[in-house]
Amino acid sequence: MASSTRIPKAELTGIYGAVVKRMARKMFGEVPEPLGVVWHNRKVLNFSFSIGRKMQKWDQCDENLKSFAHMAVASMVGCSFCLDLGYFNAHNQGLDVAKAREVPRWRESDVFTPLEREVMEYAEAMTLTPPAVTDELSAGLLKALGPAALVELTSFIALANFMTRSNTAMGIESQEFSAACDLKPLAVPSTA
Repeated sequence: MASSTRIPKAELTGIYGAVVKRMARKMFGEVPEPLGVVWHNRKVLNFSFSIGRKMQKWDQCDENLKSFAHMAVASMVGCSFCLDLGYFNAHNQGLDVAKAREVPRWRESDVFTPLEREVMEYAEAMTLTPPAVTDELSAGLLKALGPAALVELTSFIALANFMTRSNTAMGIESQEFSAACDLKPLAVPSTA
């Protein structure tokens, strides 16, 4: 796929660049475009790595729910990179790929449980400007998930907004990671 980034990609150089490229290829099969863009500012790159590693240790909220929430944010913001990567990660992490595929059309799809729908509604409500989270929506999730999981989910969605909005603003688009795994294309909402 041809690059369309608004900030030109930099070449990852030096020992650190070699390590980053090797790890990226091991994880994704290729170097994700955001790495080349963010390479221009190593402090931002290292912050992103640090946050990602710390988020992987969070364990109070179900991974499928967090995956669906992130993809709902990506779909709403229009981050094709995050949608594709989320689908790819769901496949590689043994999450529910059939449901992940349906996230872009979650309101129409019949594959989601009421809790999963509530999580995606919450993710979208947090993504709106200004946020549109209601007391009722929060109360329902608090009852279903408990306070620790809801705090984790909320923070996860906030960071998903950081990632999706950054990628979209920098013009970073899908690298078709999911196609490389022979996954079906993501579902799209019907127009009617």
